[in-house]
Amino acid sequence: MRFPEPVRMAEDSASPVWARTKRRGGGGGGFVGLIVTLLALFGVLTAALGIKEQSLAEGGALMDGWITAGVSTVREAAGQAPEAAEAAADTAGEAAERTGDALEAGAATTAETLQAQ
Repeated sequence: MRFPEPVRMAEDSASPVWARTKRRGGGGGGFVGLIVTLLALFGVLTAALGIKEQSLAEGGALMDGWITAGVSTVREAAGQAPEAAEAAADTAGEAAERTGDALEAGAATTAETLQAQ
């Protein structure tokens, strides 16, 4: 018995052509899903604040305040980052100098001990 071409099964598969699942290409679906989820959360937050403040404008102003506070905190932290890195580098340099001095003293003591034997 011969089957038409679309009905024929592949030799490596036990299922008919129409019953096979197609594999999805990865990559873009996760990113799009994340963006849609974030936009949905933003919409829910906007609606909730609009109901709480009894005005979408006042709810938006409240969110603007939160965003402004977050941005100023990040800018402040970024401004302090170079100063903190410089202080950490100075501390590490001092520790390295003390370690070097201790190694030199230990080497000198070892050399004297070996000469005395």
